[in-house]
Amino acid sequence: MSDGRPVALVTGANRGIGHEVCRQLAARGFTVLLGARDPRKGSDAAAALGSHVHPLVLDVADHGSVAAAARRVEDEFGRCDALVNNAAINYDWDAFAHSADLGIIQESLDTNLLGAWDVTLAFLPLLRRSPHGRIVNVSSQAGSLATMGGGTPAYHVSKAALNAFTLTLADELHGEGVLVNAVCPGWTYSGEGGMGAPGGRPVDEGAASIVWAVVLPDGGPTGGFYRDGRPIPW
Repeated sequence: MSDGRPVALVTGANRGIGHEVCRQLAARGFTVLLGARDPRKGSDAAAALGSHVHPLVLDVADHGSVAAAARRVEDEFGRCDALVNNAAINYDWDAFAHSADLGIIQESLDTNLLGAWDVTLAFLPLLRRSPHGRIVNVSSQAGSLATMGGGTPAYHVSKAALNAFTLTLADELHGEGVLVNAVCPGWTYSGEGGMGAPGGRPVDEGAASIVWAVVLPDGGPTGGFYRDGRPIPW
C-alpha cells in the first residue's frame, strides 16, 4: 500500500532516466512503481532505491502485460496519481527515411507511441480517481516539427506522433483535473543518449525536467511541450 503517499508509475525505469525519475519521485514523497519488462532487473533496480519504490512487471508493447499491470495497481493501490510514459527504443542515428527498414519503424511506433497510448488507456480510470492526476509523456526535441531535419527516422516520427497524442489527450481531458504534458529531458549521459553523448548533461538534470511536470500544481499547464520547465516548439 502507499500509506497515504501519492502513487506514480514510471515505465522503462530499470535504468537511465527512468530509474532516476523513480529516485527523485520517491524523495518527493511518492510511492513509485518501477515498470520494467524483466522481473529480475526490475526487482534489482527497485531494491536499490529504497522501500517506497516497488517493481512492476510491464512491457508496454505487450497489451496483456499492460492490462495485468493495471489490474495489479488497482488491486493494491486503488488509484494512480501520476503516469510517466518513459519507455522508448531505437534511437536510429545511422538510418534515413529514404532507405528505412519499415520493420524498425513499426517496432518503434509500437513502443514509443502505441505502448505509451496503451498504458495511458489502461491507467486512465485510476488516474481519474486521483485528485491530482498527471500524465507525462517523455518525448524529445527530435520529435519537434519546428526543428526536425533528416535522419533518425524511427525516433523522429515516433516522438512526433507521441507529441500529437499528448496534445489530443490534453484537450480531451481539459477540465477533469488530469494534466497531460510532453517533456524533453535533453541529451543526457544515459539511456538512449549513451554515456558518451556529445554535449550530454547529467541524468539527474534530465530526470528533474520530467519530475517538474509530475508535481505541477492544480491548474498548472496542460497540453504543452517542455524542457526544464520552459516551453519548446512543437
